[in-house]
Amino acid sequence: MLRDIRELAGDPEAYAAELNRRWGGLLSYRYLGRSYSSMDIGATDTVPVRHDMRNPTGGLYLAVLGIVSPDSGLVSDLEAVPNPVIHSIQVLDPGRDVRRIEIRSEGLKRGRQMAYSRSKIVDADNPGRVLALNEGQGVSIGVPPEGLDRMELNPIEVVDSPHLPPLWQVFGARRRPDGAWALPELTVEVASPDAALHVGPQFVVLETAAMDAAAELLGTQQLQGISSHVMFLARGKTGPFRVSAEVIAGTEGRVAVRTAVHDEGAGDKVITTGSYLFEEG
Repeated sequence: MLRDIRELAGDPEAYAAELNRRWGGLLSYRYLGRSYSSMDIGATDTVPVRHDMRNPTGGLYLAVLGIVSPDSGLVSDLEAVPNPVIHSIQVLDPGRDVRRIEIRSEGLKRGRQMAYSRSKIVDADNPGRVLALNEGQGVSIGVPPEGLDRMELNPIEVVDSPHLPPLWQVFGARRRPDGAWALPELTVEVASPDAALHVGPQFVVLETAAMDAAAELLGTQQLQGISSHVMFLARGKTGPFRVSAEVIAGTEGRVAVRTAVHDEGAGDKVITTGSYLFEEG
């Protein structure tokens, strides 16, 4: 059974050990090679781009842009127990020839509980080339003990190859016989330190389901995500987590998809909603 790290707030040593274990074991960042200068010793805010981070057109997945820049007000786990509220992405350049991306984030406002931030994602080898803009809002749902230090890096060595599995498979998603995409029951690898479904697998399964629905309408897999807007309504605590999708046809090869994540183990409660815009690539 997963433990909510907030239960350890009164024991600084135990809290630090648990945060180190959970942060280091979180699949979202380790698998994509994302480290944070605010959290990890020796980290740089750059990420090498692999084959599996690209959609069928060769452009970057919205999910990848979201995971590397979750933007919940720049509140790190050393300062608070952060929980995302709203996250949005607008793509200017799909980055089909980009080898590394750099995340340049700035805090906009931080209140007692709410925080706001935004980022530019740029070509790390040509920083004047802006690929995407992200904005986010988050809320603090707890206060950690004082004196927490940055942690040692714990990356997964993933060698780029055209034979890498798709990200949805890595995060445990699948398309069920009823046609719905879903994540399995909550496990420690995809859970945030507060024992809830992390944004990473949600970004992946949401875009996968949305692209699948859009491709069925347009009759092509050659789709590039242009924008996304995700709202986190409640913490996903149980699972399985099913995605529902509503496709809305646009003009000139564009299509929108509205999505929702349902926690089937919690009375089918909707925990996250999203809207996605794609165009033929």
